[in-house]
Amino acid sequence: MTLTLNKAGGLTQSPLVIPTPGQGLYDISAEVEKIVAGSRITTGLCNVFIQHTSCSLIIQENACPRARKDLEAWMARLAPENDPSYTHILEGPDDMPAHLRSSVTRTSEQIPVIDGRLGLGTWQGLYLWEHRRGPQQRQLVVTIIGAD
Repeated sequence: MTLTLNKAGGLTQSPLVIPTPGQGLYDISAEVEKIVAGSRITTGLCNVFIQHTSCSLIIQENACPRARKDLEAWMARLAPENDPSYTHILEGPDDMPAHLRSSVTRTSEQIPVIDGRLGLGTWQGLYLWEHRRGPQQRQLVVTIIGAD
């Protein structure tokens, strides 16, 4: 399903499926950048929305992997697995912490489109943060609005 309105610019909406092998931060900047380039919109706004409650999106440091490792360690301390106070436990020990982690991050990000490209800063990347341990197929919607 790809929606395009006003071929001279306007609005483009595309699905994006990202497979994740398990917990971690996955840089999806290049995949979203391809959708932006295909939209032919040169100035505008790109919204990326993830259609799940146990993963999230963040814009974060893309140069040093230690920054991402520190983020993951901090999040594991914030919402640990196997907390005996959790009542939502039927889907496994990683499910409730995944929901908690998603609730303190984001399910969408907005990035300016500048000269037909994502307007990310020099050290920024767009990441899908998978909070579940097992492999997943994550569904995203990328909406670009602007002018050519």
